[in-house]
Formats: sequence, structure tokens, C-alpha cells
Amino acid sequence: MTTSREIQLAARPRGMPRPTDFALVEVDVPEPGDGEVLIRNAYMSVDPYMRGRMNDVKSYVPPFQLGEALNGGAVGQIIASRSDRFTEGTWVVHNLGWRELALSDGRGLFAFDPALAPVSTGLGVLGMPGLTAYVGLLDIGRPRPGETVFVSGAAGAVGSAVGQIAKLKGCRVIGSAGSPEKVAWLRELGFDEAFDYHVVSARDALSEGIDLYFDNVGGPTLEAALSALRKHGRVVACGAVSQYNAIEPAPGPRNLAFVVGKRLRIEGFIISDHIDRTPAFLADMATWVRDGAVRYRETVVEGIENAPAAFIGLLEGENIGKMLVKVGPEP
Repeated sequence: MTTSREIQLAARPRGMPRPTDFALVEVDVPEPGDGEVLIRNAYMSVDPYMRGRMNDVKSYVPPFQLGEALNGGAVGQIIASRSDRFTEGTWVVHNLGWRELALSDGRGLFAFDPALAPVSTGLGVLGMPGLTAYVGLLDIGRPRPGETVFVSGAAGAVGSAVGQIAKLKGCRVIGSAGSPEKVAWLRELGFDEAFDYHVVSARDALSEGIDLYFDNVGGPTLEAALSALRKHGRVVACGAVSQYNAIEPAPGPRNLAFVVGKRLRIEGFIISDHIDRTPAFLADMATWVRDGAVRYRETVVEGIENAPAAFIGLLEGENIGKMLVKVGPEP
């Protein structure tokens, strides 16, 4: 046995999560059994979708259980192995995060080569957020050269990748974000236009029209985008972070009649349905990152004890790029 610290769900949040909804707990971790490996995590991921799992409601993934560790993305090194598939020293990406040590039977582990890029990118631009951007834009949105693409939450891990890929595909790109610093970064990334939604309304910013909307926030921004979409426009419904802490169901867009009149297509997706696209994604994205065609930023919080604060900060928009918590050594 060895000991590890983990973050457990202590109470189900009502509205915005509070630090008291989480508990830092020390637990015993056994040595690996036959076919198992022990992973020492270096980074754990903090993702908006985890807010929904804190509610005891049926969804596309089961809810977190009270008194148990929160599972989430992580990248770490195998420090003990009794598996024929994974040797000690191998770096892996997995979904057993929010703990310092993870015991795994090998299912859901994906090897990550530290020579490819920093291991943290396995949770960001070369991980689930990057794949989400790639599949959502290219497979669901299907942008065409010359079209105008609007991305909300554009300074986040997904949105920033979406905008840059859209530029690579010959599109004009508009991004919204929540601070002057974020807007400046979007312009640095090559977005044609970027605006702070606290200062400029989406309706005003999109007055010239758009062809494709990549939606990360929902709410009034979705309503504004429906008004701005041209005929045969598309909405890629990736997330609705503006609604995640709502205590009562939010009213839907008041202008859904545009879907009929403009012949719009609105399509949601769950990235776990598209894992088969990973090889193509990695081939393209690794090249784009290496060549500087796609750039990324990370907001890193030190220490597993600060994971709840990092998660709350994510929901309050404190991050630029991917939000991560550093919990152990890296290569």
C-alpha cells in the first residue's frame, strides 16, 4: 500500500460550486495486481462538462457520486506495471484524474510520447479539447472557404483551436471572449475580429452576418447567432457553459423560427462518439502545432489541493486556453 490524495465530491452544488462542495482526502492505493498499472499523475484536466456530472441527473455520462473521487482527464507516468501492454516509464493519458496516483486495469489508457510535445498538451490541444474542436468544426460544421465562422468562448481550449483551424480552411473568423486580455490573444492568433461580450453585444458584433456558429456558451449568444446566420447556416452545438450553474431551466432562444425560414441546421455532438477520428486528428494537429499554424496557451494551477478553486475559476472565466492542475513531476 501507498498513500495518495484525491478530490472527492462532498456535496452537490446548487448554482455556482463552492469550495465546501469538495473534499481533499488521503487514501490508500494498493500495489498493481495482474494486468494492472499504477500511474503517477503529472497534470489533471479541469473541464466545463464536469459541472453537469455534479448534479444527480441522467445524462450522457453518469453523475459523480458523493464521497468518491471525481474522474476526469489526466496525464501521468506508469511507475509500476503488471501489464503486458504497458511498461514502467510509459506516459499515458487517461480519465482517472483528480487524484495523485491512479490504479488502472489498462482500459482507457492511451500512450503519449513526451518527444512529440509537452505532456500537458495531451489534455489540451493534442487531447480531448483539440479533438473536440477538430471533429466539431470539420465533421459537424463542414466549413467552406470564404465563409464567416463565429466562435463563442473563443479564448478557451476548444474555441481557440476551432478559430485557428477555421482560418487554415480559408474562413473569416470572429471570436467572442470575456476580457480585453483574451480578445488581444484572439487577435494575436489571427482571428479576423474579436470582441469582449461585456462591452459589445453579440447582436451588434455579428450585424454583417455569419455562415457557421460554433457554440460553446448557449443562452443570449446563441439567440444572437440565430439572427445573424445566413440562409443554410449551421450551428455546431458543443456546449452551453453560460447555463451550467442555472438553478432553474433557462428559456430557449426566442427566435427559433429562423431555423425554418433560413433552412438552418443545428447539430450537437459528444466527442466520445468520435474517438475513431483520433488518428487523423493527431496527424493533422501535431503537424499544425509543430509548424506554429495552431498555437495554444495553458493556465496552470499548482497542487491538487487547489483543484476546486481551479474548477470554480474555470466556470468564472479566469482561464486563457486550457485550465490544468499540476499534481506531480513531468519529463
